[in-house]
Amino acid sequence: MINLPRGTQDLLPEQTKKWQYVEEQFKALCRTYNYKEIRTPIFEHTELFQRGVGDTTDIVQKEMYTFKDRGDRSLTLRPEGTASVVRAFVQHKLFGNPTQPTKLFYIGPMFRYERPQQGRMRQFVQFGVEALGSADPAIDAEVMALAMNLYQSLGLKSLRLVMNSLGDNESRTNHRKALIKHFEPYQKELCSDCQLRLQKNPLRILDCKQDKEHPAMQTAPSILDHLNTYSKSYFEQVKDYLDQMGIDYVIDQNLVRGLDYYNHTAFEIMSNAEGFGSITTLSGGGRYNGLVEDLGGPETPGIGFALSVERLLMALEAENLALPLDEALDCYVIAMGDDAEKKAVELVYTLRKAGIQVDKDYQGKKFKAQFKTADRLHAKYVIILGEEELANDVVNLKEMATGKQQQIKIDEIDATFKRFVQGGIN
Repeated sequence: MINLPRGTQDLLPEQTKKWQYVEEQFKALCRTYNYKEIRTPIFEHTELFQRGVGDTTDIVQKEMYTFKDRGDRSLTLRPEGTASVVRAFVQHKLFGNPTQPTKLFYIGPMFRYERPQQGRMRQFVQFGVEALGSADPAIDAEVMALAMNLYQSLGLKSLRLVMNSLGDNESRTNHRKALIKHFEPYQKELCSDCQLRLQKNPLRILDCKQDKEHPAMQTAPSILDHLNTYSKSYFEQVKDYLDQMGIDYVIDQNLVRGLDYYNHTAFEIMSNAEGFGSITTLSGGGRYNGLVEDLGGPETPGIGFALSVERLLMALEAENLALPLDEALDCYVIAMGDDAEKKAVELVYTLRKAGIQVDKDYQGKKFKAQFKTADRLHAKYVIILGEEELANDVVNLKEMATGKQQQIKIDEIDATFKRFVQGGIN
């Protein structure tokens, strides 16, 4: 027997229904916010992620699935969605559209080589949105509102929106100098990764899971103390818009996110549900002014977020929330006799063309066993077709919940059945 690779999963039909439901909720919500779907390749040139995500990130240094194709080109399975979306935005010159910002969303598998654990897979699915072409603080608030709306629309209540400002280039440069000065005396006490980060990207030290309890972390300089006037004003406006919408938030000055391209607004949504686990982050995102230029496009501001479907479903389970899935089959056709069986095949096809969810027996079961199958499938109605019904060009339609039955003509079955589905058998 060959098992699936470590860090991947099979989604069986019972699980897939949950995935389909949350996917449809996400798509419907994006439509209300006027975000349109984009689909990008599962693999890209490795350089895209080296430039777009950042050489100093754990993703690029440790987690990417990279391979050479037959043309000796280095390709990488996408570890996140933003770089691909921005690449497509530049390549297809979406910045030239008269209506801006360009508001996009995506759903798809991502790949990272990391230690599998609950809610963290090597192949996982992300929902994400990207708004490109606006430096208005209101779009920052809109993106955070969309993320919160999705969780709330599914019934989640134990949520916490955490945000920070990473400032503009000037603010980040001043903060970077302060961080280097602060951490240099402790350099040998930090993990090997953070020792390298100190000169390359000291901001990433604040995101280290291994050194998070080090005393130097508690006294590290705050980016909020190094924001220039513009960055302070921008952050205040973002907070004002969230206040205007009545969205609660918490400021965390150590929130930096794990990707190099972020500036100004950065945020995460956490689950406070009891038993959710030690990794409480459900989703995260932020502003990435400069990324479009890094990938060859014109100066274009952007902001977005991504969330893990796996972790969303974990949060629903932690809060004991059941999704309103319709498990019932519209109709099950029971046929007795060779001629009735042939007619049943035609009947099932007719009903399916009319948009009715219907099934029948394909194992030659007896009449009683077919009824049991209909019950297991939670069929709302059963159509009974035997030799007598066939001779009279009728079927017996039984409503399973009430036991009521009615004969209807075979050639009127599709139109008549639709009326029964809407109002039941009187």
